[in-house]
Amino acid sequence: MHFNATTFEVPRALQGLIDRQQARSEGHEAGAGLPRRSFLKLGALSGLALGAFPLGAMAQDAAANAALKPTQQPLAFVHIAPDGTTTITINRLDFGQGVQTALPMILAEELDADWARVKSVHGNNDPAYVDPLFGMHITGGSGSIAHSFTQYRELGARTRAMLVQAAAARWQLDAATLQTRQGFVVAPNGQRLGYGELAEAAMALPVPKTVTLKDPKDFRLIGQATNRLDAQAKSSGQQDYGIDVRRPGMLSAVVAHPPVFGARLKSLDDSAARGMAGVKAVLRVPLDRGGEGVAVIADGYWNARQARAALKLAWDDSQVEKVDSARQLAQYRDLAKKAGPRKYDADVSGLKTAKHQIKAEFQFPYLAHTPMEPLNCTIEVQGDKAEMWVGTQMPGLDGMAAATVLGLPPQNIQVHVQMAGGGFGRRAIPSSDYVVEAAQVVKAARAAGVNAPIRLVWSREDDVKGGYYRPMHLHTAQIGFDAKGRVLGWDHVIVGQSITKGSPFEGFMVKDGIDATAVEGMKEPYDVPMRLTVHHPQVNVPVLWWRSVGSTHTAFVMETLIDEIARTTRQDPVAYRLALMGDKHPRHKAALQLAVDKSGYGKKKLPAGRAWGVAVHESFNSVVAYVVEASVKKGVPVLHNVTAGVHCNLVVNPRTLEAQVQGGALMGLGMCLPGAAITLKDGQVEQSNFGDYPVPRITDMPKIAVHSVPSADAPTGMGEPGLPPLAPAFANAVASLTGKPVRALPFKLA
Repeated sequence: MHFNATTFEVPRALQGLIDRQQARSEGHEAGAGLPRRSFLKLGALSGLALGAFPLGAMAQDAAANAALKPTQQPLAFVHIAPDGTTTITINRLDFGQGVQTALPMILAEELDADWARVKSVHGNNDPAYVDPLFGMHITGGSGSIAHSFTQYRELGARTRAMLVQAAAARWQLDAATLQTRQGFVVAPNGQRLGYGELAEAAMALPVPKTVTLKDPKDFRLIGQATNRLDAQAKSSGQQDYGIDVRRPGMLSAVVAHPPVFGARLKSLDDSAARGMAGVKAVLRVPLDRGGEGVAVIADGYWNARQARAALKLAWDDSQVEKVDSARQLAQYRDLAKKAGPRKYDADVSGLKTAKHQIKAEFQFPYLAHTPMEPLNCTIEVQGDKAEMWVGTQMPGLDGMAAATVLGLPPQNIQVHVQMAGGGFGRRAIPSSDYVVEAAQVVKAARAAGVNAPIRLVWSREDDVKGGYYRPMHLHTAQIGFDAKGRVLGWDHVIVGQSITKGSPFEGFMVKDGIDATAVEGMKEPYDVPMRLTVHHPQVNVPVLWWRSVGSTHTAFVMETLIDEIARTTRQDPVAYRLALMGDKHPRHKAALQLAVDKSGYGKKKLPAGRAWGVAVHESFNSVVAYVVEASVKKGVPVLHNVTAGVHCNLVVNPRTLEAQVQGGALMGLGMCLPGAAITLKDGQVEQSNFGDYPVPRITDMPKIAVHSVPSADAPTGMGEPGLPPLAPAFANAVASLTGKPVRALPFKLA
């Protein structure tokens, strides 16, 4: 999702529950945002029930403060060294979105810490680090800041109160007379003690159950443009990622995967590979989706990869479907003509008499995640315990999956969350595919007498050809409207695989046969009579949420069709949108109007050959509007300028917001470029690397200006909302230039 993470994606129905929980400023209970039955199911499946893992150093503290939950205990999140250096543990994976700076900013704000002395580290699969609203370990649904804003404020305030109490005891003063200022407790007479001098005594004190939080007008960190804590390490090449983990005696492994999903080995000749330098073992291992593969273990990645290339393999794909993209499109078209479950069932009889008609078909291909850091996982087993180093969006679920394969109690495996080089949802997968694969390799190696830490690494080709994908979708629409643009009937059909069916999330994300992630963003914010039919065919292609999930296609469909109605009826597309929204969507209006005002839309004269494009969309409770300038040169669309209007309530770090919108816009642009599609023939993915599955280059990047609507309300998510409206805004500009609507991603203008 952004289940976001993300990148889980959070469906609108579940988001509503979360929103109601977010309104509560104190006393969040793990899992309270979910129905109890669903929360218990998730806890059982992912091994995340509080108490399933030992609390380690915080056990005594938790026992002494039984009224507080592990997620509320400062000792698990804050460590203050004698020199005052404050290390804050984040309960999320940082894979480029900047939460390893934003979350510490929130805590440090209430702590009154000296920001120059603040550092951050990742957490693990300890119950302290679950999402305080979901009750499970997850980075996704653009929920890191939205869900932990109050939590981290309270953690900072509790820590500050304990430091003040420790100083009061030392000075024998009333704690109410003391103040804090940038890492010091200050007495009325000006005497001061550094947090480092007080930390040991403070952390031994009872943790206050309730605390008073700052008035937002007194914030000195939150809302300030702040450099990222990892900026220097990343810009100098010193940042370590999961793929950089090194353990004493560690070996590297690669796996030969079947060319067709779920295929098994027919025969194996590994004689050449076994004789190559550095090779320790060649082993058959079970894989995800019932398939089978061959693991090559060697003293380094290159040796393992070279040996894998020397394997002589024959595969049996007779028992699995061999998907063909052209045939699949034809099947989807046939399915779109049939009756199916309905999300909306408005009266569309007005179609028969409408003066204007639009009949449209939209095509969206499979998309790969292709994070810059390929998938990897390192596992070390010692006796009946194991440790795992991995950049994961769901450390609890992945730890449980690895423990199951290794035959270990879940409490005996510790997951060290590593900085990850991207993910976009690929590192939040219910099947834990590559983590399970790593565990299977370790299990097979130990059975063969190879007892060493093993790092599994996927190549870029492994990921592109054998990973999980954003589902292929087909949309069909028939819309009837009058000369004023009043929609009289909108009959719409979506065909595409369900992401959550068959996963632990099916029980509360699939309702009446419809996966909520497939329809999020449809219809809203426009008051139109829509009949929406949905089909979820079974296809032998693994699918997963991809940054902004369903909004990757629903935003494009909605915003290009709305624009087409405006053009047909000769109305300004901005004015038409504002009129359709009525008075029910003030945040959409504010974001759109901000983008319009800052861009000069309607006032600035564009260079010859350029046109405006507009789109606005809400995902994960945040609204992003884009006003773009584009041209078409020799049949190729070119994006020149992008102005963003964003409504995500309170902005914790404006630089993070800007980076998220820029990154989301660039990824949205990538969906439009030639070659941005995963296709299959005879069951095999035809693409393999960036040579035939291109991503945007620096030369494709337009100028982007990001503006946010001022607000003091609790933050909403920004990991994904910057992506969905870019492609439709670009397409609308192209349609204005060519006179032809864009009906497919990537763009097809011929």
